[in-house]
Amino acid sequence: MTTALYTHDDCLGHVTPPGHPEQVARYEAVVAALAGFEGLDRREAPFGTDAHVLRCHPEAYLERVKAAVPGKGWVALDADTHLSPGSLTAAWRAVGACFAAVDAVMAGEVSNAFVGCRPPGHHAERQTAMGFCIFGNVAIAAKHALEVHGMERVAIVDFDVHHGNGTQDLLWDEARTLFISSHQMPLYPGSGAVHETGAHDNVINVPLAPMTGGREMRRVYEAEILPALDDYDPQFVLISAGFDAHEADPLANLNWSTADFEWVTRAICEVADARAGGRVVSTLEGGYDLQALGDSVAAHVRVLMERGG
Repeated sequence: MTTALYTHDDCLGHVTPPGHPEQVARYEAVVAALAGFEGLDRREAPFGTDAHVLRCHPEAYLERVKAAVPGKGWVALDADTHLSPGSLTAAWRAVGACFAAVDAVMAGEVSNAFVGCRPPGHHAERQTAMGFCIFGNVAIAAKHALEVHGMERVAIVDFDVHHGNGTQDLLWDEARTLFISSHQMPLYPGSGAVHETGAHDNVINVPLAPMTGGREMRRVYEAEILPALDDYDPQFVLISAGFDAHEADPLANLNWSTADFEWVTRAICEVADARAGGRVVSTLEGGYDLQALGDSVAAHVRVLMERGG
């Protein structure tokens, strides 16, 4: 089997204001970085549906987002999160790609998958768009694996430099999931302390001090995160793949290298191979230096292909 790549040019239609870091060029950098990868199973992201979003968000929130989409220009949902005329279509593609990727892996069509869509999702809370995120893409994927495919233990590992407060909020009371987040602290959004453990001890937060480099990151993953993931015995592993812990990223202060993203991807996949039959779906979150983003995505997907080959 192989690795599926889900993209759609509708992601170009989510246009943010000039100077915004979550820009169209991010999607272009991801697509360009993977252009020469032979053997990738390239698939168009389908549309998500109301039913998918409603697994995690209330109807009132969904309707509020729909009503806010402008005919031209931008509407700010919060100080950082904007809608343009094409934003909702792009968000539907990101949601649709996540559930389609879960379906493809569960059906045995592919070994694993990477969702290279935008906008990202891990900051979107139940009733609040924030941090460039509209819908909780990875949490929706987890709910899909649970409710459609009958999974009983779904793990999410989030190595974005920012805490995945939205995923934590959406799955706080979901006993069938384990959410593990490594992130810089202090940093936006201010959540992610060790004492935030979920309603069922189903959340593990591992804050990292500013300037933490790859050697220390690897030590923390080997001592805390990977054993916790292994002990959970997941049936399916989801990755919130943010690449903004890279030393070149302008929005944070961790010092990971491209090789560190390769290492952490391989380490997570090794646990998934041992515990979850290799079932992994990774979805794009942050990463705002375009060269570092492209290089890191390439390294990440190369490992997925290596594990899935």
